[in-house]
This record gives sequence, structure tokens and C-alpha cells, in this order.
Amino acid sequence: MKESGSRRPLWPRPADGLWLLGSAIVFAIIDTGLFVASGPSPGVLGPYAPLMLQLVCDFSVLLLLRFPVQVASLLVVVALAMLASDLFSPGLLVPAVQPTLMTVPTITPVVLSQAARLLDRRRLLWLGGILALLATRPWNPAWNTTPFGLLATALPVAVSLYFEARRQLLRSLRDRAERAEREQHLLAEQARAEERRRLAGEMHDVVTHRLSLMVLHAGAMGVTSADPAVRTAAEDIRREGAYALDELRDLVGVLRNGEPLAGSPATAANPLCDPAELVAGSIAVGVATELSVTGDPSAVSPTVARTAFRVVQEALTNVRKHAPGSSAEVSLRYHPGGLDVAVTNTRGTRPPDPALAGSGSGAGLSGLRQRVELVGGRLEAGPAPGGGFAVGAILPAYVPTKEGLPR
Repeated sequence: MKESGSRRPLWPRPADGLWLLGSAIVFAIIDTGLFVASGPSPGVLGPYAPLMLQLVCDFSVLLLLRFPVQVASLLVVVALAMLASDLFSPGLLVPAVQPTLMTVPTITPVVLSQAARLLDRRRLLWLGGILALLATRPWNPAWNTTPFGLLATALPVAVSLYFEARRQLLRSLRDRAERAEREQHLLAEQARAEERRRLAGEMHDVVTHRLSLMVLHAGAMGVTSADPAVRTAAEDIRREGAYALDELRDLVGVLRNGEPLAGSPATAANPLCDPAELVAGSIAVGVATELSVTGDPSAVSPTVARTAFRVVQEALTNVRKHAPGSSAEVSLRYHPGGLDVAVTNTRGTRPPDPALAGSGSGAGLSGLRQRVELVGGRLEAGPAPGGGFAVGAILPAYVPTKEGLPR
């Protein structure tokens, strides 16, 4: 910790170093001029001792932002030494005939003006009180000492405290405004979530009712019809309708912040959601497609498996529409953290069929991205290096519910 602290810069910003250096140079010029006006010191420490003492204090402000307590302590020590010299040995550390009414280091107002944002209030009041005591000399008040001592010490402290309080007030108001904006955003999100749950419930009630009727009619037709072809078709309709009901319940559960509906077959996998069937269908229509599966498919929930199926389905559909004559690769990588899906295709060798390419709403990838994000995943789609197109999805193993439980 000490090593990292010692490597901190002297100034948080370069501008801080510039104005501190400028202040030090200005006060060094002032002190040099005052020393020239008062003449060399006759003390035993040499003729330049008062000037050197003032210059040390002037350039100590370069360390103010990094070592505020040490710089403030130096000013107090120098002020005590100046007082002792003035009382017991005039000319030692202060000129015998002082050209100014300052009885503390001339850089004192600069240090005190910055102390409020560098020191806590208690230390600041102690520092200001000690320097004010040494500057005003209440045991020997004089019109040419006390007022100027207060101007050099008490006034900078008061101004510093005022601006620090104002800065804290503005920060508090800014924080309140940001907090109010965040709360308003959360309220809007909550309202959207409530509306989404309401629409999900209505969609579930309406569509489930119609699909249930369709499944019942198909089942009845399969039982009552004597034609084997009709019974087979009715069974296919009944099975597809049942799977559609499963998908609908699953999607409505996701829309309701991951809360599964009562009776939702969350633990039963849909046998139709097999990417191998999509690959086989793609090969059947003339698209050379390879499938690579690694890992254990049972490591992900049925919801995530269905989402992966939709990703592969949409990607292969786009290959057939927009890149005829190309080849495709489908990769599914199951791991403890979830499932990675990648579908890439090469550049098409034939122009796309206008009728086929123009079919659809044009929002397939957009809707797919929303579906992937609903289960907590991420979808990326774009041109592949060297031509072609790539669709990739990173899916979690389970969809977290509102209570944080996996689904």
C-alpha cells in the first residue's frame, strides 16, 4: 500500500501543477523584492536567512496537494520561528525593520485558501486558529498588526470554507437530480415490465385458447376418421399444436421476467427442437451444411435449447434466401456456463431468387436478438472475413427468474 501511495503524482492534473508553480514564483518575486527593500540581515545565520526561509515556504506549495498536512505544519513551524526571532533576536529570521505588516509567511493566504478541500474541518480550524494567533499577536494588539493578521489568516479560511460548502451543496443537488432521474427511469422500466406482463397474459389467454381448440379438433378427427391419411395428418396437426403450446407457454414465461407459468413443461425437452433436423433439411434443399456439436446438450435448460434452435433456424433460412449456392457450418458448443452457437456461410455462387429474398418481414435478426436477450444471452451477426455471413450467440445455461433461481 505504501509503495502504491508513494507513486501517486504530486498533482492530480497538470493544470494544478501550473497554478501552484505560478503562485510559488509570484510570491518568490514578492519576497525577493521585500528582502531587497529591507536590506541584508545582520543575524548570525547570514544575511540571506530571512529570504531563504520565505523561499522555502513559497516553493513548498508545490507539494500542497500531495502533502497538505506537512506543508501546513511547515508554515506553523516557520511562523513560530519568525515570532521567536522578532521577539528575542530581531534580524535573525526576520528583517530588523520589516517593510510589511505580515508576521507569518507571505504564502500563508494561498495555503489556507486551499486547505478546506484538502484537510478536514477540525484540522483546518486548528491550523487557521494557530496562524491567526501568531499573525494578530493578541497579547500586543496594534492597528498595523491585528487587522492585517486577520486578513492573511481568518479571511482565507472563511472564504475557503464558503466555497467548499458551496461545492458540496452543488454536488448534493447534482446527486439528487441524478438519483431522481434514475428513479424515474426505474419507474418507467417498471411500467414497461407491467405492460409486458399484461400483454403476455393476454397473448397467452387468446392464443392458447385457439391452439387448444385446434389440438382438440385434430385429436377428434384422428379418432373419428376412417381414412389413414386423414388420421396421420390429424396426428401431425395435433402434435405440432401441442409443441406450439409448449413454446408459447415458455415464451410467455420469459416475458413475465422468467416466471414459469403453471403447468409449463419447463423440464420436458421438445424433440422437434433438434438442430440436426434443421441441418438435414438444409442439405435436402441443396445447401451443403456441416454440423459440429461438442459437450453435453443436457447441460442447458429447454428454454435455452429452444432459443439455440431458433438461432440456427433463422441463420439457415437466411442462407437459403440470400446466399444460394453457398455452404454453411453450424457449431454448437455446450459447456458448464451455457451454450455457444455459431452459424457461418460462404459467399453465394448464384444470385438470390427475388421472390424468396423479398419474402418475410425483414426483421428476423432483430427479433432473434430480442429473443436471445430475453434469456440473458448475446447475439452478434455480420459479414464474415473473406465473404459470407456469420451469426453467433452466447447463451446461458439457465434463464434466471426474478427470484434468482435458474430455469
